[in-house]
Amino acid sequence: MKKNDKELESIKSCEEKHVWKKLLATPEGHILEIGLIIALLFITVLGLGYLRFPERAHVFMGMSATNILFGRAAGISFGYSFEPGNTLVIITNVIIETILVLIFYPLFVFSWRSVLVIKPLRRVMKRTSAAAQTHQETIHKYGIAGLFMFVWLPFWMTGPVVGCAAGYLLGLSPWKNLAIVLSGTYLAIICWALLLRKVHDKVAEYGPYASIAFVIVIILIISVIYLLRHLRHKH
Repeated sequence: MKKNDKELESIKSCEEKHVWKKLLATPEGHILEIGLIIALLFITVLGLGYLRFPERAHVFMGMSATNILFGRAAGISFGYSFEPGNTLVIITNVIIETILVLIFYPLFVFSWRSVLVIKPLRRVMKRTSAAAQTHQETIHKYGIAGLFMFVWLPFWMTGPVVGCAAGYLLGLSPWKNLAIVLSGTYLAIICWALLLRKVHDKVAEYGPYASIAFVIVIILIISVIYLLRHLRHKH
């Protein structure tokens, strides 16, 4: 490598470090740090749990992955299929969605301000931004209560990730935005858990594999909705 190339690479590296230092000094940077710390602690607990109770740890790993990929209804249903109990199902999904919000929100803000562009997340950010802008006027009409209900309601393209983006576009301060979004999220998780617990108890009467079949049906429905929505936007 030539000397000039090495110097340019060194300058670029220093600039990137300087940008990250400035970003982490902002309120959004502090939120990102908190989100990453909680994520690290959660992964550590899952890892230690796997060493001690591998079968039980698999349930929590599966519940976490299902929530991230297919949403809270699928994640909660997955948990109930293996009977970990109301409290553990609720707490696990609360932690997962808290991590998602605390990490996604600052990254969305940085992307919106064009101070940080993460290529793998570009499409997600664009889609979230479009959804947030679509619902912005409706949420603004009802203020804080509108944002809370938007996060709580179980409709497609509502929820904490789009909700925190909409809150930012409405001009809410970071901590106020997160307080509203997370409180709506926690209430939604509790409501879903209570509802799905009853559904799973009924479904389980049909056989030992009925609960798992129910989870598969939910995942298939969500996948079909996502696919149809993707095809509609593509055309």
